[in-house]
Amino acid sequence: MSDHKETEPKPPLAQEHKAQPGGRNILQTIKQHPLLADAVFLLLLGALIGGYLYWQDLQGKIYIEKAEINAPIISLAPQTPGQIDKFFVKEGDMVSQSQKLVKVGDEIITARTSGMIIWIKNNPGQLASPQEPVVKMIDPREFRLIGRLQEDKGLSEVKPMQKVIFTVDAFGSKQYEGIVESVGTTARTSDIMFSISDKREEREFDVTVLFDTKAYSELKNGMSAKMWIYK
Repeated sequence: MSDHKETEPKPPLAQEHKAQPGGRNILQTIKQHPLLADAVFLLLLGALIGGYLYWQDLQGKIYIEKAEINAPIISLAPQTPGQIDKFFVKEGDMVSQSQKLVKVGDEIITARTSGMIIWIKNNPGQLASPQEPVVKMIDPREFRLIGRLQEDKGLSEVKPMQKVIFTVDAFGSKQYEGIVESVGTTARTSDIMFSISDKREEREFDVTVLFDTKAYSELKNGMSAKMWIYK
């Protein structure tokens, strides 16, 4: 018997061939299918156009990150000093014009306009003076969106009647519309900030936006918002 051992055959060359990188395979597939190549080209072209349009859109807007729904506070105080005897309302109540709010001594303080009670000095028996409010209220019809815009972030380009789109933190990405009503002529001196780079003061100015309070009845006093002003 022969001692010669049969050698194990080598695998075919095709099996030794390593798989090509995925990127190369994709390129070959695209080259072999002209319609697929056209689709990829159109997809890339669409992405480029979309990116350009988005960039153009940003250039046409001024963004204000810090904004708030607000209404002027109406403070009510007695005409003469007296003792707080009785409140006829509580915080959160909606009242009508001339409705009784509080009795101070012999005086009945009434609402100057329809609105919402946001604060009362709920201390019956305590003395009240003409200099100290006993009731504070707001008129929701006077709601405005107040944005704080730094002087170097496009303030010179903001003018009354410009269109505004804004979102409110409480309602996510839902968009609301309004128009610029006024631009503050005096900086918010109590909110001075300093730039890290040059230590120069960065002053903020109020941009007041008018919107349809009836259409957006869900908006409430003090809600935080973000806004975009169309140039």
